[in-house]
Amino acid sequence: MSPPSRGCAVIRVSVAVETPQYAGLAPCLDYLSEQPLSPGTLVRVPLGQREVPGLVWDADPEAPPCDDHLLKPVAQVLQALPPLGPAWRQLVDFSARYYQRAVGEIALAVLPPELRRLESDGLDRRLAKLARRAPPDAQAPTPERPALSPGQQAVLTTLLPACRGEAPPATHLLHGVTGSGKTEVYLRCAEAALDAGRQALVLVPEINLTPQLEARFAQRFPGRRLVTLHSGLTPAQRLQHWLMAHLGQADLVLGTRLAVFCPLPRLGLVVVDEEHDPSYKQQDGARYSARDLAVYRGHAERVPVLLGSATPSLESWLHAQSGRYTLLSLPERIGQGELPRVTLLDMTQQPKPPAGREAPPLAAPLLQAMRQRVERGEQTLLFLNRRGFAPVLGCSACGWKSGCPHCSAWRVFHKRDRSLRCHHCGFADRVPRACPDCGNLDIEPIGRGTERLEEQVAELLHDIERPGGGAVRVARIDADSTRLKGSLEAQLAAVHAGEVDVLVGTQMVTKGHDFRRVTLVAAVNPDGALFTSDFRAPERLFATLMQAAGRAGRDAEAASRSEMWIQTWNPGHALFAALRAHDFAAFASSQLAEREMAGLPPYSHLALLRCEARDPAVAEAFLRAARDAARALMPPELADELVVYSPVAPHVAKVAGFERRQMLLEARSRARLQWLLAQWSPQLGPLRAAHKGLARWAVDVDPLDI
Repeated sequence: MSPPSRGCAVIRVSVAVETPQYAGLAPCLDYLSEQPLSPGTLVRVPLGQREVPGLVWDADPEAPPCDDHLLKPVAQVLQALPPLGPAWRQLVDFSARYYQRAVGEIALAVLPPELRRLESDGLDRRLAKLARRAPPDAQAPTPERPALSPGQQAVLTTLLPACRGEAPPATHLLHGVTGSGKTEVYLRCAEAALDAGRQALVLVPEINLTPQLEARFAQRFPGRRLVTLHSGLTPAQRLQHWLMAHLGQADLVLGTRLAVFCPLPRLGLVVVDEEHDPSYKQQDGARYSARDLAVYRGHAERVPVLLGSATPSLESWLHAQSGRYTLLSLPERIGQGELPRVTLLDMTQQPKPPAGREAPPLAAPLLQAMRQRVERGEQTLLFLNRRGFAPVLGCSACGWKSGCPHCSAWRVFHKRDRSLRCHHCGFADRVPRACPDCGNLDIEPIGRGTERLEEQVAELLHDIERPGGGAVRVARIDADSTRLKGSLEAQLAAVHAGEVDVLVGTQMVTKGHDFRRVTLVAAVNPDGALFTSDFRAPERLFATLMQAAGRAGRDAEAASRSEMWIQTWNPGHALFAALRAHDFAAFASSQLAEREMAGLPPYSHLALLRCEARDPAVAEAFLRAARDAARALMPPELADELVVYSPVAPHVAKVAGFERRQMLLEARSRARLQWLLAQWSPQLGPLRAAHKGLARWAVDVDPLDI
């Protein structure tokens, strides 16, 4: 689009561009156009010396007047792309207000990167290529559906009318034990929505859960078009899938947290699987919660929302108990299979190792239970949420430990590549031949990670012969062993095929996987999360252990002999008592009672101001100034309802050479907190300018990590 000439009529349009809120610009900028442009139209506009992508936005009636002669013309209009609809723009507007970001900062960030780079000709070619794609075979035979359990049938009786559009939409919390058939409920609900001519959006917490769920949906709906949206796609794939969803060509969209912003013109159902998972919370940029936005989107677009979990978040559980969400339960496994029996191994009662020797990684009773599984041709899953060979290397002579020079954390020893690697900043170097401080040659690993546990388990079970002959096969799945493309899928396929006897893994293997041959799951060292300053740690540990236990006994025939063993130094902890009874309701009730007494979420609402600087004094001075500004805004009558705490250092205070500090804001009501944030956030940009040396700052609304 050429610049408008002085002789032709021009129209002022409001455009959202990707600029941060603290830049001091208006939420949207005004430009001139030769033609009317619908809100949601993708354009390219000049900004400073650059030409950037933008979205035509709804004009603000309260915006101050501006002389048209001072405005620049729109550089280009991507006419071939249908405008992003009002429901999508409403979702972005709400997200920007709630999470204290600029509209354009969110609107442009959630578009595919390839789309933001394209000009009109490139977009035309992509759309023409899409138009040539063969449609799915509508006559493809639909596979036979499994019979429903009585529990599934009861749940679907409530859900299906809303999915068909025959009943008012609502948010439902599906609390189902592991193996109870929640995925089949998702499939039936999606089927109802598709049959009504609508689209379904299914969110999963992590990318490694996407392929297996995609396979199940693709198998069930061979005549429908299914697309995925996650970080594992190439830029071209992500754009293609996004366009198919936006144009209404895709019937099903399956994705991770960013997919909550996928434009769907015929949206009829939103499913959030494992809704409790912290992966739904974005930890940089606009720190949004995809689960919370999914609930808002369902309410705004009047479509049913289904949240599913064996261990719901306490926020969702409280909403269900209060009637804000509809609670649906699947208390039994498919086929009436038993939940694994939980055994606590009191490590204080185990034999002590000889002086100077390290205790074995697995207690003798657990090792014996593993031997029995191997001899029966069954599988064991060992859960240890710490990757690497050892958390730290140390010198017994002088006390040196492998700290990171750039972070207040240890560098982890990785034996396979003989490296010391910081899992916070990525700094790595070779393992020294001797202690850097005293020259002692006898430096040794302290503690245990999955790499070391894998090696030790192979040694402990080397004398067992498998039923089919040969040595015990031990495999490891963690972020290090699955770094290469396709490696995770290959390793999971080996487990499913029975080519692994003992699987060692981190939290990656505890979520959603249907390991039919696993009859024993063991948590090797879970106690660390019991004693921490994070009030959410018990909730996360219970969810993780409950999910891990759910990997055992997925096959109904083996369920009666499935077990979960926990090596703990604190067997009397109330968390383990609830876990042994598989009683999430009792655990949630006790946790909510503690939270209510302490005034913690979900009975209060939090925001966190984080900042980083090379000099800790700069970060602390900025936060103190921000604290004073917030307190100055608070009327005396709100003193009991709004609290602004003093700055503190987080658990890992230094990362990549930057000192980190944070400050907490607490309010009894969400509305009060949002009122304060709306008044306070615009002041933070000028405050940052007054504190030279401040590298970064961000407001995190509803933070998960404190």
